[in-house]
Amino acid sequence: MSNSITVLGIFVADLCFKGKNIPRVGETQIGDNFKINPGGKGSNQAITIAKLEGDVNFITRIGEDEYGKMALEIHRSNGVKVDGVIKDSNKPTGVAGIFIDEKGNNSINVIPGVANNISKKDIDNNLDNLKKSKIFLTQLEIPIEVNMYALDKAKENNCITILNPAPANIIDKQYFKLIDYFTPNETEVEFYLNRKIDKIEDLNKAGNDLLNLGFKNIIITLGEKGAYFKSENEEYLVDEYRLKNKVIDTTGAGDVFNGAFACALANNKKIKDAIIFANKVAAISTTKLGAANSIPTLDQVNSN
Repeated sequence: MSNSITVLGIFVADLCFKGKNIPRVGETQIGDNFKINPGGKGSNQAITIAKLEGDVNFITRIGEDEYGKMALEIHRSNGVKVDGVIKDSNKPTGVAGIFIDEKGNNSINVIPGVANNISKKDIDNNLDNLKKSKIFLTQLEIPIEVNMYALDKAKENNCITILNPAPANIIDKQYFKLIDYFTPNETEVEFYLNRKIDKIEDLNKAGNDLLNLGFKNIIITLGEKGAYFKSENEEYLVDEYRLKNKVIDTTGAGDVFNGAFACALANNKKIKDAIIFANKVAAISTTKLGAANSIPTLDQVNSN
């Protein structure tokens, strides 16, 4: 079986503003640093897979503008296959405004731009890639009905499906059975269960409740606390990876986790080993500024 991965999602240009604190409403601050970086959850995940030497095809829409050129350049230079990238002159390429404080925390406003025009027809036009793929990975930054249609087509073509429910959005329960791996963070779990997750003990109940909704395997990413896994037969907490360097910026760490997890699964790693690997890659990515720019290569991961 092929070990290739198809990622559906968006590319945006990340406009990163770094300062002492994230500004409050009505507050103006003098910041320390500004960068324009490639971003977008799907794009970050696809680049992660490519940097880890995975075989990945990315489905998205970009504008015919400078940020669109930037998208193609970074994807091609990192080895992401861009057959599924559609150039569209009707709207601009998406952007995200990101504020980052001195501890590496962030606050993000995403404008998807032309990626909002991704359609079911775009999925149909990429069925050949889905047929060849072992894994299909998506998030919730494109229209939800297109995401669910794509998950349905992925299952029809025997793909292992991963849904990273970010940003959290309402999903019709009929689609839960299409999702092999559901990978929310704590905030997203709170959205789907409508209650706070304050401590590690809350994870067991959350895992059970998510399984009861119909998801097959639950991975809750916990940032610096690691990750929690729950399925019908297994449950465990995977500790965080101990970093040698200081955390600078957590932007994109969840995307890196999902890309690395998909890559590990595609290469036949067991689930626990895949989570351990994904934790490590995501942790390393927090030691540099930016999302896509901070993703380590496989050599860098192996040397850490």
